[in-house]
Amino acid sequence: MTVELIVARYREDVGWLRNIPKSIRVSLYDKGEEPVASGVVPAAHHERLANVGREAHTYVHHILTRWDALADVMVFVQGRPFDHCSDLHPTLRTLALSPGEIISESGFRWLGFLIDTDDPRGRRLYVPWSKNPERIELAVDEFYVALFGREVPEWFRFYGGGQFVVRRELVLARGCAFWERAMRLAMDFPDAAHCFERTWDHVFGVVGVDPALLGGELCRVLKPVKRQLV
Repeated sequence: MTVELIVARYREDVGWLRNIPKSIRVSLYDKGEEPVASGVVPAAHHERLANVGREAHTYVHHILTRWDALADVMVFVQGRPFDHCSDLHPTLRTLALSPGEIISESGFRWLGFLIDTDDPRGRRLYVPWSKNPERIELAVDEFYVALFGREVPEWFRFYGGGQFVVRRELVLARGCAFWERAMRLAMDFPDAAHCFERTWDHVFGVVGVDPALLGGELCRVLKPVKRQLV
């Protein structure tokens, strides 16, 4: 079983890639001006992309351009993944040795420790967000209809950060036309990356968060946050 780590970098220090298992291949996509330190990922696929669409655009770019050579299991993360997934290194080590312990029967698993909930207009999380001083709504409902063409759920439950593990079969099941539509949205839809962040499990056709995990609440921290040594 092949495992690939897909990294969406802007200016982050990706020296942490030196510590991932050798059996996991790496694709590093770079949208920033800062060069990667020499020798960090000598065997990686390293590609520069235009700085558009944040990590969602990078993920979809990888899927479309590597369609005929996708790994059996793919791990999609940001350039500095630890703020949202402090246990990434042990997760990758387990994945390299025993993928079945990491990837569920559904073929998809969120990475992270914070389960959160937002409504179809982003009023709960996105509107009051400190990086949204104008208090603009997030049109997840319009994005959802454009991508899926079906009724919008009442709530979106997701792990913050837009990072996850997915099997190739779920990616391929959607077909190229779906991913081409996803790419157009990633490039043109306002704040598309934040919409994707809330809907990646829907993208792969699974229920990524069991509502029972939230215990009737809208947010839950699964474990104490520890600083990751890289």
